[in-house]
Amino acid sequence: MKLTALVAACIIQYASAHYFFDTLIIDGAETKPLQYVRENTRQAKYNPTKWKNIRDDMTPDMEDFRCNKGAFESASRTSTAEVKAGAKLGMKLAVGATMQHPGPALVYMSKAPTTAQAYEGDGDWFKIFEESTCKPSGDFGRDAWCTWDKDNVSFTIPAGTPDGEYLIRAEHIGVHGAHDGQAEFYYSCAQVKVTGGTGTTLPTDTIKFPGGYKKDDPSFNFSIYGGFKEYPMPGPAVWDGTSTGGSAPSNSTSGSSVPSSENKSTVVAHDDSNCESKNVARRHARAFRQ
Repeated sequence: MKLTALVAACIIQYASAHYFFDTLIIDGAETKPLQYVRENTRQAKYNPTKWKNIRDDMTPDMEDFRCNKGAFESASRTSTAEVKAGAKLGMKLAVGATMQHPGPALVYMSKAPTTAQAYEGDGDWFKIFEESTCKPSGDFGRDAWCTWDKDNVSFTIPAGTPDGEYLIRAEHIGVHGAHDGQAEFYYSCAQVKVTGGTGTTLPTDTIKFPGGYKKDDPSFNFSIYGGFKEYPMPGPAVWDGTSTGGSAPSNSTSGSSVPSSENKSTVVAHDDSNCESKNVARRHARAFRQ
């Protein structure tokens, strides 16, 4: 069956713009997809979670916002990776995707009371990494963001992390529609067992999922239009592993020192709300390559 030009264009638009994390990287070595990362049960696994124009009946106010829709169902069949405190890890996107929405990346950890496989993530989460903008002279709708066109989020387990089993939640927030209340959340959880940690105490500056993110937070009502500006990161400060609170600097360039008028780039809106191919199976654009 031949696709009309409109339907084909919409398939590619959806596929290239949406994504999900499925692979844990440990000290530069990629593991198998979904070996240590919980699998969600969404009809289209790369659908974002939103407050407005929602998909799969999923919003950030639901319990599944911890690790994505239905992800706890796969916890018992997901392995737990043993990693050393201080190790460099990463969470990679599936099927060759790259992050092609403007927005920040964040990584949280939450200690399991017993095992990671048995943990729903209903405890406290502390932040170990964040990055927002890196290139003030770039296009604020594209490559001004540190995450632009990357296929993974890389981070380090703080050396002071107490030994034990944890969930690691990697997240990318697409803010191209945030000015209209349509921030998009892409996130998954990995299961790990941390060994060799030098600390015994977890930070007190934490967040809960759901509940920690609010629909009216400035982070999720941010506009990329009008030039470069500082992005208000959500959640607690990044924990450096040496104190009970968050204190590590984020990986970003502050927009406060760069007047918005200095950036004259045109920001192109990414709007997928008008495609008529709603019932067409959506895959990443690279999946169509032979």
